[in-house]
Amino acid sequence: MARVKGFRRSGDVREEAPEHSMDPRAAEEPPYRPTVIDNAIYQNGERVDNPGSLADAFERLKQMPDAMAWIGLYRPKEWELVKLGEEFELHELALEDAIVGSQRPKADRYGDTLFVVLRAARYLDEVEEVAFGELHVFVGPNFVITVRHAEAPDLQGVRKRMESDPDLLRQGPQAVLYAILDAVVDGYAPVVAGLQKDIEEIEVEVFSGDPSVSRRVYELSGEVIEFQRATAPLVGMIHGFIAGARKYGVAEELQSYLRDVADHAITVTERISSFRQMLQNILIVNSTLVTQAQNAEMARMTEASIQQGEEVKKISAWAAILFAPTLVGTIYGMNFDFMPETHWAFGYPFAIVLMGVVCLVLYTVFKRRDWL
Repeated sequence: MARVKGFRRSGDVREEAPEHSMDPRAAEEPPYRPTVIDNAIYQNGERVDNPGSLADAFERLKQMPDAMAWIGLYRPKEWELVKLGEEFELHELALEDAIVGSQRPKADRYGDTLFVVLRAARYLDEVEEVAFGELHVFVGPNFVITVRHAEAPDLQGVRKRMESDPDLLRQGPQAVLYAILDAVVDGYAPVVAGLQKDIEEIEVEVFSGDPSVSRRVYELSGEVIEFQRATAPLVGMIHGFIAGARKYGVAEELQSYLRDVADHAITVTERISSFRQMLQNILIVNSTLVTQAQNAEMARMTEASIQQGEEVKKISAWAAILFAPTLVGTIYGMNFDFMPETHWAFGYPFAIVLMGVVCLVLYTVFKRRDWL
C-alpha cells in the first residue's frame, strides 16, 4: 500500500496533520452516507456502464481506452483513497490533501493529473448563516474523481445536467471540471443574496439603536471573510485553466464557458469585497452612534446633577434662614432667672425684630449668590 504523508504514526498512535488539527470543524461527525455516491463509465457522451466497485471501474477503463470514468465519493476512508490512488496513479501529495481535508482553494498539476480544491457555500435561511463545504477533484486523461468532505455541493445535479447534454459530456474530463466549477460558482449567488439581506437588516438595527447589533456585525464579518477566502483564488485558478487550454487540448467552446464562469466569479468576489467594506463602515457608524448616545447620556446625567445641586442649594439656603429665628427663639425660651431681656418691657418686640432682621440679611446674601 502506498505511503501517504497526511497522517504520521508515532508507535501505535496516529497523529493528525497540522492543517487538519487546526480546523475546529474537523471534529464534527457528519451523518452517515455511502462512500461511493456514483460510479459510471461514459463513452461518446453516453453512460455505458455502472461498475460495482472502484476496481471494476479501473478495469473497464483498461478495456475501453476511449471511455471516461466519473467517480463520486463522499468522505471516503483513508484506505479507500490510498487504494484509489494506487489504481489511478494519483500523486501522493494530492492524495494527502484529499485525505486530510481543510485545504484552501487551489489547482495543482501532477503529470497528466490535475488536482483541484474548491470551497462550496450555501446560505442557511433558518439560522442566517453560511455553511461551507470542501470538494476535491482529480482530473485525469480519462477519469474524474470527486471527493466531498461536506454535504455541499451536491454533484448529482451536475451529473444529470452533463448526461442530458452528450455533446458537452463528449468533450471529456475537462468538460466535467467546467460543469463542477460552474455549479460551485452558481451556488454562491444565493449566499451573496442572503448576506446582502443580512447587511440591510443590520443597517436598520444600527439606526434603530439595537444594542445587540455589534455582535451580529462581528459574526457576519467573520462569515464574509471566510466566504472571501473560499472565492478569491477562483478567478486566478480559472484564468490559469484558460491560459493552458491549448496545451491540454481544451476545445474553444469549453474555453468560452470557462470565461463565463470566470466572469461570474469576478462578480462574486467584487460583491464580497464590497460587503467587507460595508460592514466596516457599519461598524464605524455604530461606534459613532454608541459614542453619541453615551455622550448624550453623560450630558443628561450632568444636567440632572447640576439641577440636583441647585435644588440642594435652595433647600440649604431656606434651612439656614429658618434656623436663625429658631436659634433666637430657643435662647429666649430658656428658663433662666438672670436674663436681663426677660424682664425688659421691649424684650419681646426686640426678639421678633432680631429674628426678622437675621432672616432678611440671610435671604439677601443667598439671593445675591443665586442660591434662591
